[in-house]
Amino acid sequence: MNITTRTGRRLAAVIAGCCAILLPGVALAASAAPAQSVPHATAPGCETPGLVIWLDTNGNGAAGSIFYNLEFTNLSGHTCTLNGFPFINAVSLTGGLLGHRAAADHTTIPHTVTVDQGQTVKAVLQIADVGNIPPATCKPVTAAGLRVFPPNQTRAKVVPFPFGACSASGPVFLQVQPVTK
Repeated sequence: MNITTRTGRRLAAVIAGCCAILLPGVALAASAAPAQSVPHATAPGCETPGLVIWLDTNGNGAAGSIFYNLEFTNLSGHTCTLNGFPFINAVSLTGGLLGHRAAADHTTIPHTVTVDQGQTVKAVLQIADVGNIPPATCKPVTAAGLRVFPPNQTRAKVVPFPFGACSASGPVFLQVQPVTK
């Protein structure tokens, strides 16, 4: 018998013996280790066509303003996310923009909101009583509704809702908070 062959056989026997000893220990250690969670992918942003946007007309009045919940219902067929402030303008019956766009109320910090299929989230909208703004500054009119861009979207939907608005671009009569659950 050749020495190389004998050495090779001995080496193979040692390796096989080590594997037989080590493998059960490795398997036992692996089963005892806590399972690590794999982070799931973030849901895509909610796109305007997949949302129903509506206004809960049961407002709460305070100090010359009424606060309404602007609602976003996800009917896209999948979970999606919203993060930030909706972009809102008052509109006339012909769809023309009225006055200044809604100001962002930064008293609430925006965060990503996950919206499951069929779930509704909201942004609080404050509409000021334009009767408290000097008429020469405001040029009051009746708005036909709101043009609403969901956060980070380039397409809008119009929400019908008549209310007093300013046609002049100076005074801010709308203020909106970020989307929350």
